[in-house]
Amino acid sequence: MINLIERLKGYLRVLQVARKPSKDEFFASSKICILGLFVIGIIGFVIYAVFVLTGV
Repeated sequence: MINLIERLKGYLRVLQVARKPSKDEFFASSKICILGLFVIGIIGFVIYAVFVLTGV
């Protein structure tokens, strides 16, 4: 029970410090996320193509 209360206090502290990002911060993080998804997709496609072409 005490562990639960401490955990909730920690969550409350995070919410008190959190703030809404500015427009520039939002677009920068969106670009990074989209780039990451694109890179992961390309890596997955290359692995798939290698397996298809080698017949494994």
